[in-house]
Amino acid sequence: MSLPETTTQRNAGLLGPTWMRGVLDTTPARESGGVPVGRDQCLDMFRGIALVMIFINHVPGTVYESFTSRNFGFSDAAEAFVFMSGMAAGLAYSNRFRTGNLWAATAKVWARARQLYFVHIVITMLCLAIFAGAAKWFDLTEVLTKNNLTALFQKPLSTLVGIPLLTHQLGYLNILPLYMTLLLATPLVIYAGLRKPWLVFIAAIALWVAAGQFRFNLPAFPNPGGWFFNPFSWQILFVTGLLSGMAMKVGGRFIPKSPVLFVLAAAFLVFVLFWMKVPPTGKIMNGMLGWLSSLGVPFYITAFDKTFLSLPRLLHAFALFYVMGHLAVMRTVASSAIAAPFRLLGRQGLAVFAVGTVLSMFLQTVKTGREPDPLFDGLILGGGLLALLALAWALTKTAELGRAKPAV
Repeated sequence: MSLPETTTQRNAGLLGPTWMRGVLDTTPARESGGVPVGRDQCLDMFRGIALVMIFINHVPGTVYESFTSRNFGFSDAAEAFVFMSGMAAGLAYSNRFRTGNLWAATAKVWARARQLYFVHIVITMLCLAIFAGAAKWFDLTEVLTKNNLTALFQKPLSTLVGIPLLTHQLGYLNILPLYMTLLLATPLVIYAGLRKPWLVFIAAIALWVAAGQFRFNLPAFPNPGGWFFNPFSWQILFVTGLLSGMAMKVGGRFIPKSPVLFVLAAAFLVFVLFWMKVPPTGKIMNGMLGWLSSLGVPFYITAFDKTFLSLPRLLHAFALFYVMGHLAVMRTVASSAIAAPFRLLGRQGLAVFAVGTVLSMFLQTVKTGREPDPLFDGLILGGGLLALLALAWALTKTAELGRAKPAV
């Protein structure tokens, strides 16, 4: 049961946009009279948009990947996925740590992590079957050299050990292991965050710095190196989302609502857009980062590294979340008919992500050897998105039927 929201908490200025409040919780929001008011349409819409962009980006070589968010800023849908996953955990689990048994609350979080592990293993095996089938029956052997599959043939025994240990992850299938790993640490973060949230946030920043400075990561096996999404770096997004969700659960905010912050964040987004789309600006700024690097400034400050979530990516992600979360017009957009497909996809996040990942790997084989083509690319991506919409609709209707009470 949610703790009551007070006027003091509502005005305390402790986390992000009010439209996110309660959306990812497992219980319905309630008005002052205790009447359920349903899901928040804005966050469902944004989750759906992120899932669509992930699906498109996971089929490289199409015309339409040029229109996803990564072409207009340093961050992409992966940052949004991790941040919103942290918010989901904060909203869904934090009250159990406030009022319930500590072990029972921890077990609930770890049960979700266990579910993610099995989903990851299943979609990994399905994708291996897709690539093997494409090579065996359609002579598309080149697919066996992509997406980190080579090790399976060079070191089959070691790779078959690495897959269930999560030390060997296929390309495009490495975000669920990150999410699962961060969930394992979530009970400790929630427990500490309920007492000293800003101290936890400072610790997350320190861990992000240490991971970049000393380049530590979880190990990969049998290939050298570490995880593509380094949990020690990416935790800063997840923890920020987690603390935000925890504050929202009781009607507060973690990051202050400020016109100054909004203007600074919006200005940074516009500046980055010019950086990426105006060649002279990009040349000057890239040269400046190169100069800073030559002076010894660490790579995680000056580069655009995704594994260690370098500073340009991190700042862009935070600025984007802050601006989008405080634009009042988003409520109108989210409630419109045009946003309905995105809201539907957002309500069934895990299922849509898992099936979309497998489907995108299948479309990679279909796309093999073909040049970008608006018609063909539109047909395969459009067909895939329609399939995901049908899945989300079926799951939503099934859930509604399950909640319906029999007539008396």
